[in-house]
Amino acid sequence: MTVLKRILHRGAVLAESAWDRRPFRRETSSPYIDPFIGYSAPDHIVARGRVLDGKPVAENVAPDSSLWSNFRNMIKRFITHEVPGVEIRIGNVRDVADEEGYFHIDLPRPADGAVSVEASLTGYDCKVLLPIIVTDPAARFGIISDIDDTLIRTDAWSLWRNLFNTLTGNVASRQVFPDAKTLLERLHAGVNPVFYVSSSPWNLHAFLVRVFERNGLVPGPLFLRDLGISRTKFIKGSHGEHKGKMIDKILAANPDLSFVLIGDTGQHDPEVYHAAIERHPGRFTEAWFRIPREGLAPRYREWIERIRDAGIATHATTDFGVGGTIPSQREPARNALGDIP
Repeated sequence: MTVLKRILHRGAVLAESAWDRRPFRRETSSPYIDPFIGYSAPDHIVARGRVLDGKPVAENVAPDSSLWSNFRNMIKRFITHEVPGVEIRIGNVRDVADEEGYFHIDLPRPADGAVSVEASLTGYDCKVLLPIIVTDPAARFGIISDIDDTLIRTDAWSLWRNLFNTLTGNVASRQVFPDAKTLLERLHAGVNPVFYVSSSPWNLHAFLVRVFERNGLVPGPLFLRDLGISRTKFIKGSHGEHKGKMIDKILAANPDLSFVLIGDTGQHDPEVYHAAIERHPGRFTEAWFRIPREGLAPRYREWIERIRDAGIATHATTDFGVGGTIPSQREPARNALGDIP
């Protein structure tokens, strides 16, 4: 951490502490658990969530909702009152929420399939079911997929367009690519687990789950990013660092599976995925990349070619329904590009 970053970090921590101590801040009165989809490892399952105060944001699903209404709802998701230190109970297991309200609780692994466990808060009338997806023993491989501009159009390659789409959209207005849904269903085949890795913040977990459900995307655990400030971190890592760590975590939880990677070339997915392939030789068999409307930038073409040269079946395409080769420097991206040899 550079000197400047340390100064900014310290200032941010002091500012947040002052905000938390503001005289008009109400005391915790109605904490609730924001449930995250959990996942399994060979000998246990992981229940996840976050303890917040107040009440969940009501999802706006009207297609004709005004931009202002959508904006207000989205802002509410980001202005949260975390409840640290409260005890979470799941059966006989107890844990304490960290300084940002998050918790991860390991539990004995049950029979395979999707399960739910009931969590409650000590001292409060709060109970919620935490969903957990247990990897099927019949799974032949796993799938790790990006979300933004891979499954859902967000224009994440442009900061301002990304902010506009994120802040003014709702569950009904977010556009899921039909070809992404088809590809995931084909790869999932009813048994192969799907894991979603994104740099979107955890504040959007419930929103994204609703978008997935509304559009019929294969359910799976989401691995999102903590953008909160604490005494030990300052806007947790970079886009690439976060995705790399989450991929490592997914592979560690599924040591017997190989994986297919799905991403896009609008940001850094080719570079991040290539680094993961180098860290975990033999764990990946296939990679898919969506080429945005702007075409395939030379710097990403190089990383995709390296992935192909590593022996990974590689597809770069504007449409997941047709596969794709890497366009040459002289060849613009097309809708149908043919498979890479």
